[in-house]
Amino acid sequence: MAQRAASRTSRSAGFTLIELMVVVIIATILLSIAIPAYTSQIRKSRRTEARTAVLDLASREERFFSTSAAYTNSAANLGYAAFPAQVGSNYYQVNVCSPACNAGGPAAPSFSVTATPVAGNGQDKDTQCASFTVDSTGRQSALNSSSTDSTATCW
Repeated sequence: MAQRAASRTSRSAGFTLIELMVVVIIATILLSIAIPAYTSQIRKSRRTEARTAVLDLASREERFFSTSAAYTNSAANLGYAAFPAQVGSNYYQVNVCSPACNAGGPAAPSFSVTATPVAGNGQDKDTQCASFTVDSTGRQSALNSSSTDSTATCW
């Protein structure tokens, strides 16, 4: 009986330094995978907000056109205070250009609605989908940070 009591007191309770370091290394590896994946998913969800805002603004332009036979770039006519207006929880700003500002775009009457990320809040680091555009013909397009067409990826 005395031997059992002695063996209990000789064992220490807790973790060894090696066991603790293994847990820290495993947690670090998991976090190095999880954080970039989480950030990527957050950026994708913010893109959805921007696309929704662009399509909403395009439908407002069409509604305005149906009553006045002309498109407008006046923010008040479309229900906004001023352009560029921040949308998508202030991660994107939208701007309307009527007639379309793009060279080679549709002839007047026309419009172009573009959403671009606001600098300094993280969404501007989204290199895959840097801007979204819808024009009066319904053509949807997107550009990446190199100004290359990324419509298939982003829309």
